[in-house]
Amino acid sequence: MTTAEPLPAAPQAGTRLGRYTVERTADLPEMQGTLVLLRHENGARHAHVIRDDENSAFGVTFPTVPRDSTGVAHILEHLVLMGSQKYPVRDPFFAMIPRSLNTFMNAMTAADWTTYPFSTRNEKDYFNLLGVYLDATFFPLMRYESFRQDGHRFEFATPDDPTTELKLQGVVYNEMKGAMATPGSVLHRAFGKALYPDLTYANNSGGAPSDIPSLTHQDLKNFHAAHYHPSNAYFFTYGKLPLERILAVIEEHVMGHFTASELDVSIPDQPPFPAPRRETVTYPSSDVERGAQVAVGWKLGLSSDADANLRWSVLSDVLLGNPAAPLTRPLIDSGLGSALTDVSGYRDSYREGAFAAGLKGLPAGKADEVEALVLDTLRAIVHDGIDPELVASSLHQFELSQKEVSNARFPFALGVMFRLLGPWMSGGDPVSGLRLDAQMERLRADLSGNARLFEDLIQRELLDNPHRVTLELAPDPDLAARAEADEQALVQRLSAEFTDEDRARIVQESLRLKEVQAEPYDPSTLPTLALEDVPTSVPRVAYGKEDAGRGVVGRAAQPTGGLTYVDVQVKLPEVPADLLDTLPLYAFAVTRGGAADLDYLALARRIEAVTGGVSASVGLGTTPDDLNTLRLNVTFAGKALARNGDALVGVLRDIIAQPRFTAERLEQLLKQRLAGMKAGVVSQGHVYARRLAAAQVSPAGALGERFDGLTALNTLKGIVEGGGLDALLERLSRLRDLILQGTPALLVTATPDDVALDVTPLTALFTGTAEPHHPVITPGARTPQARTTDSPVAFNAVAWQAVPYTHPDSPALMVLATLLRSEYLLKELREKGGAYGGFATYDPREGVFAMLSYRDPHVRRTYEIFRDARAFLNTDLGQRELTEAILSASTALDPLTSPDTIGRMRFYGDLAGYTPEVLETYKARLLATTHDDLRRVMDEWLTPGRAAYALVAGRDPNEDTRELGLTFDVQGI
Repeated sequence: MTTAEPLPAAPQAGTRLGRYTVERTADLPEMQGTLVLLRHENGARHAHVIRDDENSAFGVTFPTVPRDSTGVAHILEHLVLMGSQKYPVRDPFFAMIPRSLNTFMNAMTAADWTTYPFSTRNEKDYFNLLGVYLDATFFPLMRYESFRQDGHRFEFATPDDPTTELKLQGVVYNEMKGAMATPGSVLHRAFGKALYPDLTYANNSGGAPSDIPSLTHQDLKNFHAAHYHPSNAYFFTYGKLPLERILAVIEEHVMGHFTASELDVSIPDQPPFPAPRRETVTYPSSDVERGAQVAVGWKLGLSSDADANLRWSVLSDVLLGNPAAPLTRPLIDSGLGSALTDVSGYRDSYREGAFAAGLKGLPAGKADEVEALVLDTLRAIVHDGIDPELVASSLHQFELSQKEVSNARFPFALGVMFRLLGPWMSGGDPVSGLRLDAQMERLRADLSGNARLFEDLIQRELLDNPHRVTLELAPDPDLAARAEADEQALVQRLSAEFTDEDRARIVQESLRLKEVQAEPYDPSTLPTLALEDVPTSVPRVAYGKEDAGRGVVGRAAQPTGGLTYVDVQVKLPEVPADLLDTLPLYAFAVTRGGAADLDYLALARRIEAVTGGVSASVGLGTTPDDLNTLRLNVTFAGKALARNGDALVGVLRDIIAQPRFTAERLEQLLKQRLAGMKAGVVSQGHVYARRLAAAQVSPAGALGERFDGLTALNTLKGIVEGGGLDALLERLSRLRDLILQGTPALLVTATPDDVALDVTPLTALFTGTAEPHHPVITPGARTPQARTTDSPVAFNAVAWQAVPYTHPDSPALMVLATLLRSEYLLKELREKGGAYGGFATYDPREGVFAMLSYRDPHVRRTYEIFRDARAFLNTDLGQRELTEAILSASTALDPLTSPDTIGRMRFYGDLAGYTPEVLETYKARLLATTHDDLRRVMDEWLTPGRAAYALVAGRDPNEDTRELGLTFDVQGI
């Protein structure tokens, strides 16, 4: 029996570690960790969390305070990852992705900071990535060609022909054109500008397309020299690797090359408004009936005030946290809009906090009504008082969130970093972001001494606060055309005085950029892993299993920190054709309606009081050996503190057995879902395009498109706009009965002391005799599909059905996808074409292979690139490219887990036939993939005759694509 290595001891305050001084240590009992805060002689700050977690993390964050909307901080974020002194290759960041087993790699630009985080479970990989990130951020090359590629550039339509049309190009330029067509992005940026018009938040840190072309290469270098200095840096490390070793690497790579420097990146207080203001912004949309939003927002106190931060977080949850909340309910019940505005709630991402409430799904011109509704409702809340049970429920939610350790949506390690960064960078106590116990105790004490604490807070900081803005986001059907005309006018203005020499220079620079993009690089300069570093085994998580009536119950004992998770997966019997499209609507509505003797308001309060949330979802999968044998299920899930395990079971029982749907509530929910799906089209167009393409070749893809794609959007739109609620209510009732005829598989995940939770109230519900059914779905005809919407950029897709999971060719297809993504599509679509993203994906369980582009200025050129992928495989590809593709593919086979997910993954994977033995066979085949395998599977499965095409764009693509033999069926969204 092996004994786990003890965690490194935390150094004491005052200890010197090289040129670092330990300023403070603090226990983090909720996460069983210790925080160490250090300061370097040159001013660099460092936070290290010692915790027994196999996933280690790093991040370096710089306060970046742009003074304009040229996107200098955002474009700099791109350029620092495009070659450095030690790694002078064209794009070391993207080159490292396939050379690593990382669990997260990225960089992000916010309104007033830029961060570079990564995490990995492999020690060698950690130090490989650490070296690359340090050199990239502190010693980037920032080449002029990189600036032109990812920032902005003039380029002729035919790059070597100065008589063709002159255009603006650039990865960030095209990214921000797409972003500023997305209502949520426009509103968030306008909100910061409206509340803080005199501060950096008034600028578009990502870059406004109209302003980006005024940024110079020298501006960028100056910004880096000022901001990317250790004296302006906040370092974060996490895990059980020795702190001294990490600090030694940072010292060697960075600290020894700098002396202390001072940079004023402070953000002053925003001068208060003497009176409330009104602002209107527009975004490109033809949805004049329901495309507007109105937000009423206030500037509050300093975000660095830990007590105020917690109080506003709790109050925001009390007011808006669920459908029964006292501010949410009147807003939704008013019928003015369909859902809360995208900026609703409290946010501490500004130096001074903000609170907002309002509605979306509105016709334009409703600002007065929404403003009056918000203010009148707040006055009524102050007058009538807040139910103490609502406050208690909210405090319960904060207790639960402090105990939960999960990698389900995002690496927990990096979640710790972001919780710590807020107060740390704003001058507050960084410990306050990780431990709420002191603030919670003070809040409870103050509440016991003043029952109207929150009512007084609303009166003082909202109703009596003149620093208020009512912000309307209005759809403008003509804005897209005007923006295109404005872009052309901008090009004409900036090029009005161009001489022949200037045009020749543009041609010369374009050709030089292409030369640079085509230059080979020496990969040996970058660190890497070997195939031997890939774990070949799959975790065999222990769980108990017992029969329970018609179903089965699994019990997975895990160190969940005092939380209990319950999953109820119901394998469905045959679903009549008229109910299939209703399934996702059922899953969306069933936890948001009522249940048993509770209406939706009472159920929402009950869920908030005793659980950490419940959910329902539709599961669609295939068997490991047959893509045409579909598995269809509905899963109900929830979590709670262990003391509330029985209450969680009771909530799930009532939702499953006795859901309550009313026409009024259902109409509200469908409008909310419709608004969310519409907003997602412009921000996630590549996902919708892929679904539309996959629906033409795959049974699972065809059903997935009906559940979550543009077909589902049209189905939902027809119900909302054309009536049919009574018929839908009848179908929902039939689905409830059908689900109870299903075959359940339950899983309880909890600590060993709590895993024996009684779930018979759930298993006893399923008494039917129907057997699980495999629906038979026929893909649609292979006809290229185009959907047009209000977007200045395109999202292109091509898809093929390939083979099931256990087929010997499946691993090679997965490796092929990673090879095409990193070695071909990234270069052709992003670097050369200016698209923000270019991908190849292979889902081995759905059996669909796809190539995609994201926020792409091209259509025809992109499909030419897709078409030529086979020819690329005949180029000079060596062992390095193959090894990196295998490494990259292997990461998808070994996902990051945590106590709440690892038992679930194994239990339901085993039931579906994806056993450890099946997974290990797949991984062994993947590690043995050869170049010949890649060419063979592409010739066998990814031929033009088997391809399906789809795109989402701002206009009819057929004028561009007919020369390629592609004629799209064009429909508006």
